[in-house]
Amino acid sequence: MEIFSDLFGNVLNFTWRQGLMIAIGCLLIFLAVRREMEPALLLPMGFGAVLVNLPLVHTEAIETLFQAGIASELFPLLLFIGIGAMIDFGPLLSNPKMFLFGAAAQFGIFFTLVIAVMAGFELKDAASAAVIAAADGPTSIYVANYFQSAYQGAIMVAAYSYMALVPIIQPPIIRAITTKRERMIRMDYSPSAVSKTTRILFPIFVTVIAGTVAPKSAELIGFLMFGNLIRECGVLDSLSQSAQHELANLVTLLLGLSVSFQMKAEQFVTWQTLLILGLGLVGFVFDTVGGVLFAKALNLISRKKVNPMIGAAGISAFPMASRVVHRMGLEEDRYNFLLMHAAGANVSGQIASVIAGGLIITLVEKIL
Repeated sequence: MEIFSDLFGNVLNFTWRQGLMIAIGCLLIFLAVRREMEPALLLPMGFGAVLVNLPLVHTEAIETLFQAGIASELFPLLLFIGIGAMIDFGPLLSNPKMFLFGAAAQFGIFFTLVIAVMAGFELKDAASAAVIAAADGPTSIYVANYFQSAYQGAIMVAAYSYMALVPIIQPPIIRAITTKRERMIRMDYSPSAVSKTTRILFPIFVTVIAGTVAPKSAELIGFLMFGNLIRECGVLDSLSQSAQHELANLVTLLLGLSVSFQMKAEQFVTWQTLLILGLGLVGFVFDTVGGVLFAKALNLISRKKVNPMIGAAGISAFPMASRVVHRMGLEEDRYNFLLMHAAGANVSGQIASVIAGGLIITLVEKIL
């Protein structure tokens, strides 16, 4: 009887907030399994959210994982090695002006920072929320942890959720600010040969320049470029494959479980969390708008027109954003192939988002 009494008593310890978080965890699992939206991340994140919100459950193991992997910034850095090994900078090096679109598409970060401060958030929390707009999960985690934001869980969930929702969020925004004629603009792709030497020197050059301009971004950009150097050097093919697959997948899995430690009901179910999620969406929208409007402005002074949708690919969500732009181009004109141009802008956005995160840290520290 005592066993049944304890069991019944534990059921009574459930709160509506815990029930809501368990429902959110189940939703993340559903999106991962049925919709295949970032399953390697959303599945462990969702299951972890269920686990940590059971009443009277000890979560020391997940806390240890969080402290070892996220609080120490280890997981974001290791993940960037894998991401760097996946990225082919060839389309960007063949058409360097795509760097401009990656920079322009970070407008939403700084716009969101201003809005978050106006909404009453402390500057450190506002800066952490603003980086969600980069659509770059590891950078969002890095910045939120650097500032020890009280809203790390919401920021991490928002960053990766919006990355997964790129194919849903971006198309209506792009259509709203472009005309059919603009979306039908064709762009010739005549790639220039990129030598192996250039491919090897590029990650070293980017690390030196970015680390000098934005020292706070040096670790992130350095690990990203190191991953790419492993890919391009030609003597570590097996390690490159391991970084792209085993390392990236395992770290993503552990990252998802670690993030769930910040999804406890008492921390997560607040009006500030909803506001953080809303600010992330605003930033994401204005990143897309900033990139597209920059491309349209460029067309006013350029003889060779750019399809404005390329600007939307300048966000960091690689390779989803470039695929979205390519697909939209084909919908308007089945002979309009934008993938390589979009890929160039997309990988430049990966670099730009990391630098923007470093600049945000530097800016906030100077103000404080």
